[in-house]
Amino acid sequence: MRRVTIYDSRTRASRLFQPLHPPRVGLYVCGLTPYAPAHVGHGRTFVFFDVVARALRRWGYRVFYVQNVTNLDDKLIARAAEEGSDPLALAERHFGDYRHAMERLGVRSVNYYPFATDYVPEIIGQIGALVDRGLAYRSEDGSVYYEVAKFPSYGELSGQKVEKLRPGARVEVDPHKRSPEDFAIWKAATPGEPSWESPWGPGRPGWHVEDTAITEHLLGARYDLHGAAVDLIFPHHEAEIAIAEGASGLAPLAAFWMHGGLLLLSGEKMSKSLGNILPLDTAIERAGPGPLRFYYINSQYRSPLDFDPEKSLSESAEAYARLRQPFDRIQQALALGGDDRPGEEAPAGLAEAAGELVDQLDTTLAEDFNTREAIASLFGWSRRLSELGERLDRLGGPALVRLRAPYDWAREVLGLLEEGAAAPSGNWSKMVGVAIAARARARARGDFAEADRIRDELQRAGVVLEDGTSGTRWKPVRTE
Repeated sequence: MRRVTIYDSRTRASRLFQPLHPPRVGLYVCGLTPYAPAHVGHGRTFVFFDVVARALRRWGYRVFYVQNVTNLDDKLIARAAEEGSDPLALAERHFGDYRHAMERLGVRSVNYYPFATDYVPEIIGQIGALVDRGLAYRSEDGSVYYEVAKFPSYGELSGQKVEKLRPGARVEVDPHKRSPEDFAIWKAATPGEPSWESPWGPGRPGWHVEDTAITEHLLGARYDLHGAAVDLIFPHHEAEIAIAEGASGLAPLAAFWMHGGLLLLSGEKMSKSLGNILPLDTAIERAGPGPLRFYYINSQYRSPLDFDPEKSLSESAEAYARLRQPFDRIQQALALGGDDRPGEEAPAGLAEAAGELVDQLDTTLAEDFNTREAIASLFGWSRRLSELGERLDRLGGPALVRLRAPYDWAREVLGLLEEGAAAPSGNWSKMVGVAIAARARARARGDFAEADRIRDELQRAGVVLEDGTSGTRWKPVRTE
C-alpha cells in the first residue's frame, strides 16, 4: 500500500494515513437531504470524494464507502407540505435524480446509500445510551435533547466556544431546552408528520443522530475517514462527535476528518435556502459531464472555488478538450488498427517517461489528494505528445498503448476521459475505417461529390473527419 498523507481538520495538520484495521478503510461522507434537486455545489463534494475512494482502492486499500441520505427532516416536511406530497416520496424522487447525475459524472465508488428512516431502531438505541449516560434528557413535550455542557470537548473540531453561542445566532431557540446550545436528537411527534414509537413517546429522529447511528451500525464506533463540505463542521460534525463518542465512550469517532471547500457564486455560499444555485443537471447539460468533473477537481479541494455559471463552464470545456486531444488520437488509432497495429516505435525515452509519470502521478495524489497538481502533470504530458505532430499517428500499437498509460491512470483514478469514448469498438469501428478508405479512393479518382457524401453520412452517424498530410483521422461528435 502506498504512503498517503491527509490534512486532518480536527488536528489541523497533515498526517500519515494509518487505517485502524489495514488494509480495510471505512469512509463516510455526509450525503444529501433531498428536499430539492441537487445543485452544482453538491457535485464538487461528491466528485472529489469519488477520487479519494478510487485512489485508495488503486493503492491497495479495501474501501467501504458509505454516503447517507437524510430522507426525513424539517426541510423535507416543509417542502412536501408546499407541494402537497409525501416527504418520503419527495426524498425518493430527488435522490433518484441525484443518482442519475452522479452516474453521468462517473461517481460510482459509493458502496451503500443508507436512508435515515431505515435505521430508526438503531437511532433509538443510540439515544437510549445517551440518556442512560446522563448526556441527554427528555423534555416535557416528549423530545430528547443532547446536553452539550456534559461533553467538555464540544467545539474542538470547529474551534467554537460553547459559552459564546448566543441564543438565536448559531443555535436554535427552543423553550424546551435547558441551554441554548443543546440540540434535539428526538423530536416529539407533530400531527400529520411521519413518526415512530419510542421510550420517550412518538416522534422522529433529529438530524445529527441519523448519521451517527448509521456509522456505528455499518462502520463501527470508530472508523477511518469522515468527509464532507466545510459548512458541515459546525454544528453538524460537532454534534456527531458528541453523540457518537458520548454513546460509545470511544474516541475519536473518525481518525481523520476531511473537509472540502465550498463552491461560491459571486463570493457567497451556494445554497438552496439562498436561492443562488444552479441545478446539477443543468450544469451537466451546459458543460458536459467530463468538463464539469474536470472543473471540480482542477482545484485544491480545501479551497473555496468561485463559480461563474457561464465563464467557468466554458473555460473548463476548452481546457478539457486540450487535455484529451492526444488521448483521442491514440484511441482512434488503436480502434482502427488494434493494440498490435504495425507502425513506428516511440521516440527514445518517451515510453519510459510515460511509466515514470504514472508513478509520479500516484506520488502527487498521495500527498493530500492534490488533484490540481496531478492534472497539471497530465497537461504537460499532452503538450509533450502534441509536439510529436503527425508522427504520433504513425506509431505502432504497442508504443501507443505505453504512451497512453498516464491517460489510463487519469481514467482510473480521476475519473476523467471516461465519457464519450473517442473510439467506438467492434464492427462499427471497422466500418468507419472502410468508409474512410472508400472516401480516399473517391478523392483519388476525382469524385469529390462522392467523397463529400461519405463525409456527410459519417457526420450524421456521429463521426467527424479530419484530413491531414499523413492521412485522415476521425473523432466522434461530442454530445456531452
